[in-house]
Amino acid sequence: QVQLVESGGDLVQPGGSLRLSCATSGSVFSDNGMGWYRQAPGKERESVAYITNDGSTDYADYVKGRFTISRDNAKSVVYLQMNSLQPDDTAVYYCNLDPTALRYHVQYRAWNYWGKGTRVTVSS
Repeated sequence: QVQLVESGGDLVQPGGSLRLSCATSGSVFSDNGMGWYRQAPGKERESVAYITNDGSTDYADYVKGRFTISRDNAKSVVYLQMNSLQPDDTAVYYCNLDPTALRYHVQYRAWNYWGKGTRVTVSS
């Protein structure tokens, strides 16, 4: 069973903060890096950040210094702390395997899992 359950999205004013959570199944979490993605209205889904199973992180340029990804291995949960939110951050946020692992699983393991996402709206 695959679980990818995002939560924590909300309406927030520019400059505000949110903490997103992604609850995963252990089978998904334990052997793979995990990432956060977002899709704004009318836009393609894009990678925001990822964290390997060793704890190394990487971020898209537009969130560096503002967002922090982390993982709790005991709980199989991935977090995204978002600070200094801007209107351009408005999107539905999803978690999944990190981009490299996701590409591999899609191509070779018939991976076709996405959660419902959690909506973040940044507006004044």
